[in-house]
Parts: sequence; C-alpha cells; structure tokens
Amino acid sequence: MNYEELYSELLIGEKNLKDALGLANRYYKNIIKDSAAGDVKDYRKLTALYEESIQKQQDALNSLKQLAEGFDSEAYFESGEFTAQLLEEADKAGVDVVGEAPVLEMFPYRVRIDADNQDLYLDRKKVSSMRPKAFIATVKASQEKLYKASFNAAAFAEELETAYDLAILKAGKKADADLYLNSLYKLLVPMSRSRKDYDQQSYAFDIARLYASGVETLKDGRRFQFGPSRNNNKAIRILDQEGKEQYLATIRFFS
Repeated sequence: MNYEELYSELLIGEKNLKDALGLANRYYKNIIKDSAAGDVKDYRKLTALYEESIQKQQDALNSLKQLAEGFDSEAYFESGEFTAQLLEEADKAGVDVVGEAPVLEMFPYRVRIDADNQDLYLDRKKVSSMRPKAFIATVKASQEKLYKASFNAAAFAEELETAYDLAILKAGKKADADLYLNSLYKLLVPMSRSRKDYDQQSYAFDIARLYASGVETLKDGRRFQFGPSRNNNKAIRILDQEGKEQYLATIRFFS
C-alpha cells in the first residue's frame, strides 16, 4: 500500500470521527438546555444518546489507529515506491528534479531521502512527511516564495566583482581572465561556519537570479560575462527564467 491508498482510507475514517464528534456536540448542547429547563425526561434520553456517540467516536478512532499502525512505511521507502511517487508528483507540479535517490536536487534545494528513518530533508531541515504530493507542494511553495523575495542583482554583481578582483590578484592573472564561479564562492564566504547559512545551493540560486536579471553593467562601468565549461562538474547548474537548465562555469569582468 502506498500513501495515497492509505490516505483515501484515512479520509473515510476521519469523516466517521468528525460525524460522531458533531453528533456528540449537538447532544451536549441540548443536554445543557434540558438542564436549565428542568426537562429531566429528555435529559435522560440525551445522556444515553451521548454515551452511544462516545462509542462511535472510539470505534472511528480505533479504525484510524489500525490503519496508521498497519501501514508498512519501511517497505514503502525501501521498495523505491515512495521515490517513484515523489518523482511523479514533481513532474505533475512542474518541479525540476535531477540526481538519483537518495539525494535529489530540486533547484535550488537539495532533497535527501532517509529510507532508514522514513524522513525527508529539504537542505538540512528534516521534513516528516510520507506523502509525496504534500512534500512536493511544500517544495513548490518554497520555490515560489524564494523567487518572489526581493533581490538586488546589481549589489550581488558588485560583491562578485570584489571577489573576482581579489582572486585575480592572488592568482596573478590578467584583469579580464575567466575565473570559476566555484572559486569565487569560497572568497565570498571564506569561513566554513558561515557556509551553513549561505551554502552553495543558495549561491547558485543568486547566480540564477543575476543571470535572469538583465543586469550587464556595474556602477564603475565594467561589464561581466558568464562562460560555460566542457566539464559540467566544474559548472553550476541553474534554471533560467523559462525553467530551462543552464550550466555556468566561469565569469569575467571587463571594461
């Protein structure tokens, strides 16, 4: 049984529980009215009915507990069925996925599937969800929030320029040489503990937003240009404004 099959059964049980709770609530309100009015005959009748509704609640709750306890989540993950459904839901939602389980990239996030504990990690945050559809909805919403967040492309380009000039001086290269973007990341975030707050995925996302921004010229009049590489292992994979993947390896600043 996969989670969607379990979920359809849980919905039935949850409705039964909701109906029993609603019935009990109506009985309770009328019991209070009878108490105030002194209608002892109806009071006796309603308390008996309320007792029956409690049993219906217990029956519905027991059914839900049995469904949850009977779900073999370990087999669901270890069989690969969870991953298959995760990829299927990502495709339906238009969420780009690369890599192979247990580590996947849903740009700009890294997703790790912990089959041993039936957990998911969105970057370093643990997400307890066994429903692929719900997890992908979370990823999609997070992506949309990131893209809507304000971003000063010109300011980021200037930070890259500063790191670029420092790298040129350290390497003794000509002023407009092509440098790997990955090497600039290490200069932008020199301390390892700072990289937990601004990791390479975040850096790649900022590169993607700069790439899509249309900014070409900095305040000092210099321009910049991204370049590819024959070896994509040295490149940063991004998604452009049309959702197409691009591999950017180098950058150069020139007058």
